[in-house]
Formats: sequence, structure tokens, C-alpha cells
Amino acid sequence: MHICLVYDCLFPWTVGGAERWYRDLAERLAADGHAVTYLTLRQWEAGDEPQIPGVQVVAAGPRLALYGADGNRRVAPPLVFGAGVLWHLLRRGRRYDVVHTASFPYFSLLAAAAVRPLARFRLVVDWHELWSRAYWREYLGGIGGRVGWAVQWLCLKVPQRAFCFAQLTAGRLRAEGVRGDVTVLEGEYGGPLEGRGDPAPAEPLVVFAGRHIAEKRAPAVVGAVMAARSGVPGLRGVIFGDGPERPRVEAEIGRLGAHGIVEAPGFAPAAELEATLARALCMVLPSRREGYGQIVVESAAAGVPSVLVRAEDNAATELIAEGVNGFVVEDVSELGAAIVRVHASGPALRASTAAWFAENAERLSIESSLAVVAASYRP
Repeated sequence: MHICLVYDCLFPWTVGGAERWYRDLAERLAADGHAVTYLTLRQWEAGDEPQIPGVQVVAAGPRLALYGADGNRRVAPPLVFGAGVLWHLLRRGRRYDVVHTASFPYFSLLAAAAVRPLARFRLVVDWHELWSRAYWREYLGGIGGRVGWAVQWLCLKVPQRAFCFAQLTAGRLRAEGVRGDVTVLEGEYGGPLEGRGDPAPAEPLVVFAGRHIAEKRAPAVVGAVMAARSGVPGLRGVIFGDGPERPRVEAEIGRLGAHGIVEAPGFAPAAELEATLARALCMVLPSRREGYGQIVVESAAAGVPSVLVRAEDNAATELIAEGVNGFVVEDVSELGAAIVRVHASGPALRASTAAWFAENAERLSIESSLAVVAASYRP
């Protein structure tokens, strides 16, 4: 089959869960013998075009800054990308058996839906998240939020084969009346399924890894570490990542006198992040909005428990078995106490975390999801 994947980002030029998903999907489909085209916005310098074996990468729009100073997605790039996808599919759409697109940034999905009656390809849509009306208002304001919600609603009404990555999203899709079957893909983990052997002894170290945007609430990690130090002697913290909230992280380090205790080194190579995480007492993710929570699985693979915060839009909590591979608290103010609780649980919690991963690794592997998706392409 000839399959067209549509997403405005491409790993490793941009880094995130969706980017990794589509890169892995493209490589898997090509390895299975399918012809694969990957439509995206240009993110590379001239002469540095992506070279993915068996995959034709096509720039459906120019290089644009996707995010504004506030960390939110800018409006113009989705419009430009949607127009580029429309133009490409009008010219080339008949060659594709399947067009597989992310729901976001929406206009590319609407473009594919507009061309499908002419080109007659099957349309597969990944819903990494489905935002509530309230969240749209918070993200774009009153008028912008209503427009965003309306565009998302239009995408829901497109006939499609829908995939998502959490029960939270599946429930919302069904409640909003998405036009098509919904399947939850539970796996995005691409590492070894056998884990990494016995967990390393825990150091008094807390790790956060992610983009520094408001929804991740990275500054809360600083206060959590400082609050937990009375119960965990010598506790330190490392806050990996970067983004518009990083100045707030650094300001919080200064305000709480955490210099030399909490570090914010920015993005780190994967090997450094993995090594640091493996020796951590726990991974702390204060995020109030997650479509999946890959870092929870990656932590568990090393036998490292996670501490999360329950929130309306946080699907990562679905990956926590309370007291087995971590804890979920009700508010960021409780993070420090949860870190102390992890410390008090000792090696037994690391052992149960590793056992949880071993029991669930195959289900949570990206291979399990890729197999389901590939099977869905067949008529």
C-alpha cells in the first residue's frame, strides 16, 4: 500500500511524544514494505533534508516558528500547513491508499477530509488529546477558544478511523460523537521490553523531564524538593528541559534558596537523561495536561517510581498503579509529602515498579500499537 502520514513536526528536528510516534510509524511501515510519504512543515536547513530509509519526506510548507513566546501554538503555521496538505492531496491524493493524520493541528485533517471524496483514500486519525471547552477558553481566550472548539468539533464530525492513547481521550471522543470507531493504543514505549535489570540503588534525587510550559508546572518541582528535604536528607533535584517557563523555574530556585540543590540544565542527550533517571529516587511530573505520559513508562523500565498530580486533563495518571509504581496526589502542594513517601517505601517500591513494567511492557510497547495500526489499513 501507499500510505501518507501527515504531521507538521518531524523527529528529531522537533522532540515530543507525537513526533516519536510518527517517526516510528513511518519506519515500521517502510520496513513492512509499504510505500510511505511523510507530509510535514520544513524544519531543516537546505542541504540537510531528512533521510529516512524507505520514506519520502515532503515539505508541505515553509519553516515556521510553531510556538509563541507564551509557549502556546501559533495560529499561522496550522493554517499554512493545512493549505499545503490540501494542495499536495489535490495533486497526489489518488496515489494513496491511506492518509493517516494527527487530529492536531486540525486544518490538515480538514484538508484531507475535503479531498477524500475525490481521491477515495481511507482516512485514519490519531487523537493525542481532545480538549474541553473550558481548556480552549483558557488556552485562547473567550473568542479564540470558541473558534478553536468549533474547529475541533468539525474534525470530530469527519468520518474516520480514530485512534487515541488514553481512556480519558476515548471517553471524550465518544461523548462528543466522533464519526468512526475509536481504538485506544496503549503503547508508545520504544525501549527494551526486558527492562534494564535490577533497579539501581536510589540516590536522594528527584528528576523532572519535559518542555517548560505552563501546563507542565515545572516550577512546582523546586518547592516539592525543598519541602521533602526534611524527610529525605540531602535530597536534590534536576529539572531537564527548556521552554517559556524556564525563567520561572530559575526564579523559583532563587526565591527558595535552592541553588546547588535544584539544577535546571536544559535539554540533555538521551543517554544522560536515562542515566540520571535510573539512579533517581523518583520521577516527578506535576503536569495538569498529558495525553499519555511516556516518561512514566520510561521511568518504570528503570525501576524508578513516579509521582503525578491528578487533574481533569491528565491522562498520565492512567499509567500509575497506586503504591505499585508510584503515587498520584490531589494537588501540587502534596508533592513533597509524596516524595518522602517514596523514600520511606525503600527498595520494595523500586522492585514493585520494575515488576509492574515487566508485567505491562508488551502492552505498553510501541510495537503493539504499530501492529494494530498497520492491521487497520487493510480494507
